[in-house]
Amino acid sequence: MDFTFTSEQRQLRDDVSRFAREVLNEGLVERDRTQSFRRDLWVECAKMGLCGLPVPEEYGGTGLDPLTSAIALEALGHGCRDGGLTFSICAHLLSCVVPIWKHGSEEQKRKYLPGLCDGTLIGVHAMTEPGSGSDAFNLSTRAVPDGDGFRINGTKTFISNGPVADVVIVFTMTDKAKGFHGGTTPFIVEKGTPGFHTPKALEKMGLRTSPLGELVFEDVWVPASAAVGGVGGGAAMFTQAMDWERTLLFAAHVGTIERLLETAVEYARTRQQFSQPIGKFQAVSHKIADLKVQLEAARLLTYRAASRLETSRSVSLDAAMAKLFVSETLVKTALDVLQIHGGYGYMTDFEVERAVRDALGSTLYSGTNEMQRNIIARWSGL
Repeated sequence: MDFTFTSEQRQLRDDVSRFAREVLNEGLVERDRTQSFRRDLWVECAKMGLCGLPVPEEYGGTGLDPLTSAIALEALGHGCRDGGLTFSICAHLLSCVVPIWKHGSEEQKRKYLPGLCDGTLIGVHAMTEPGSGSDAFNLSTRAVPDGDGFRINGTKTFISNGPVADVVIVFTMTDKAKGFHGGTTPFIVEKGTPGFHTPKALEKMGLRTSPLGELVFEDVWVPASAAVGGVGGGAAMFTQAMDWERTLLFAAHVGTIERLLETAVEYARTRQQFSQPIGKFQAVSHKIADLKVQLEAARLLTYRAASRLETSRSVSLDAAMAKLFVSETLVKTALDVLQIHGGYGYMTDFEVERAVRDALGSTLYSGTNEMQRNIIARWSGL
């Protein structure tokens, strides 16, 4: 399988990586310390087309194929040291924008996609609840018919972009008897809808510039037209959204892995111990060699999954393998780069310790790695 870049893809990667380095990294240590989300930087990302990469141009997007979108997000992860901002952009794009594009009505697409693509609106989906995480469809949030619409009640938690979101796709149970297939329905709920509250932001270990919070729905009424993909269409939409997220979000992590590897190489070439660069010691050079192999394997798995997003019936397997391998490679890379930096890596100003904190969550979100292994095992006939 040939993943040689076209000239346009090379130019896109260079442009996005350069933009990220020059625009998105200012004051990052302080932003991480104060957990500050910068809406102005969000708008700059939208101007680069990052908030609507695969969305057709008629709806305000960039119109890129999935593989080229993965290349762009990889470049974002490479140039942007703000893991929280990169994560928020990907959560917006892959859990809200893509589902509306793929499953929304024509009215929903024309109403929401232009603003979601140009940075005017921030979006996210809300699935996780206090009592349901990996068991994602054991939902307690209910939507019951009420006139010509539905009344929603329930609480969501660990919602990325939740405190700043303008548009939320909230997953509800509309028919418990049907369960996963046919019983779950996603609805679009806008900020300011009566009964919809974001009571508090949650403080977390890493990705601190990406707002995370609870969403509460108390007798929130929405019209029937707010259902995405029709009543009962939640299972298909969520599965497809996860395939895109496990592929393209982790493409951004491939870029982060490459940047961390470059940081390690540069440090190993310049840091002197025992009258020579530490890169001359096999304990360091072999560690870096192993990271290079893992980077290239992660990239190939991700590109293969991205190239199959629109064509393969088994893309869920490809996405699960990519997510599993990339996330564990990211964690190992961050820890190894910290080890190579020694005591300096433990210091905030070198920004390596933040990379470790940001990396650790990757084995949890988008489905824990234990769940990815379950998916892979099922596709293997077990």
